Amino acid sequence: MAKASVLIIDESDLFRDYLKARLGRAGLVAEAAINGLDGISKMRDDPPDLVVMDYHLTRKTCQEVLEEKARNPNTAGIPVVLTAHKIDKSRLLELVRYNIRKVFMKPIKMDGFYQIVSEITGARFEVDKTPCIVEAHVNDNIVFVELAKGINLEKVDLLRFKIRELLDLYAIQKPRVLVMLSDMELSFVDGPNLEALLETVSEASRAKPRHIKVLSRSGFAKEFVAGQPRFADIEVVSSLEYALDGLVAEAARAADAPGDKAAIITDRILSAQGSASGGESVEMRFEAERGSAPRLSIESARHLGDGLSIAVVDDDFVIQELLKTTFEAIDAKVHTFPNGREFLTAVRSRVFDLVFLDLRMPEVDGFGVLAELSAQDLEMPIIVLSAVTQRESVVRAFKAGVKSYLVKPLKPEQILRKTLEILKANF
Repeated sequence: MAKASVLIIDESDLFRDYLKARLGRAGLVAEAAINGLDGISKMRDDPPDLVVMDYHLTRKTCQEVLEEKARNPNTAGIPVVLTAHKIDKSRLLELVRYNIRKVFMKPIKMDGFYQIVSEITGARFEVDKTPCIVEAHVNDNIVFVELAKGINLEKVDLLRFKIRELLDLYAIQKPRVLVMLSDMELSFVDGPNLEALLETVSEASRAKPRHIKVLSRSGFAKEFVAGQPRFADIEVVSSLEYALDGLVAEAARAADAPGDKAAIITDRILSAQGSASGGESVEMRFEAERGSAPRLSIESARHLGDGLSIAVVDDDFVIQELLKTTFEAIDAKVHTFPNGREFLTAVRSRVFDLVFLDLRMPEVDGFGVLAELSAQDLEMPIIVLSAVTQRESVVRAFKAGVKSYLVKPLKPEQILRKTLEILKANF
């Protein structure tokens, strides 16, 4: 009996590579197309049993691909699984008639994705059920990876591609990595998964072992790493402050910079951090779990703004105007709030795609906003904006689960790159 086949039409080479490998392990024949035109050609030449297609395509739009597919009697009946970073409901309704079986928003909840692929193709997916949340962020040459609840091999596999995606975005040549195992007590039964995690981080980041630190209070983690010769130079620490100090020292030595730890933490480390226990900036949850970077132009980032609704919570009029100008240039809608109280009133009736939040404001400050959002269980991607460089404030913001931490003054390219990192993640 011939194996079922899947055509993947997606312009992210990393996402295509991941899906091809994962579907292949499930016994499927996976073919990839790099854009809409390539997808139509391959679909016509060798009709697959399933098409997995991204909504954001060039050469041929998603709708054009679906229309050409529908006109060909050999391909019209092929089911489609659609993926997208963001899609308007009215546009989605226009596409329903083209035999779309399911729509997944990126980052995809992979267990739900595997289930629908299994229903269509008959393939069986062996999936690690270990509860686990993974998040990854980067700034300059420092990559933050945080795991909570447990170490899941499926998530570790995804992490390999996420790290590569981040390194490509920032063109990082010599990364440093902090692996945070949040509130996770490990034992000898976790040894194989911990080993797989460290191997994945090392291989995907290409960081030298001495540039990798593991934050964990688990005695087993420290003993395990010390007992593995290839991990001998990886330091396991139990304090976030101590881990940051170590990374600051590495950053200062690498840049031959003076040892202003507070400034380096703020400028280099915490501009794109997060907390797996308090956010979803890199969505790796299952359905069941509920050198210098290349220049980023306004034109190249224009696709970010399609239907994007952004809140700017800052009492600084100059910052408000900078963010409005930056995002209106890519057709995003910006709403400004001069204090935290007005913003908290607004979120009672609406949700924003992205929030820029100042730490120091009258009436309700940034920390008060973060606390209230957490109390109401309101999850929105947040980028904290501040001129604050005190170490204690930076660590406090980090522990509050902010999505990103940018230091004033800001530049449009810096703002857009952080937006791209948070909202356009494939993994």
